[in-house]
Amino acid sequence: MFNNDYGMMGFGGGFMWIFWIFTAVVLVWIVKGGFEAKNLESQSALDILKARYARGDISKEEFEQKRKDLTK
Repeated sequence: MFNNDYGMMGFGGGFMWIFWIFTAVVLVWIVKGGFEAKNLESQSALDILKARYARGDISKEEFEQKRKDLTK
């Protein structure tokens, strides 16, 4: 099947590319997740509430009530 001087290098070389691409993707995913978690920890509750309102996750009434609760 593999009758050349490289043995299975041609077949194994493809898996090596897949391995390194997979490793790079996992590292980027880990680093990105770490920065997002750190960013979330540095935000105040009011900042998070404002971001939720800006995204449309909560209504104006809910925003005002929660803002009042936080500023008491």
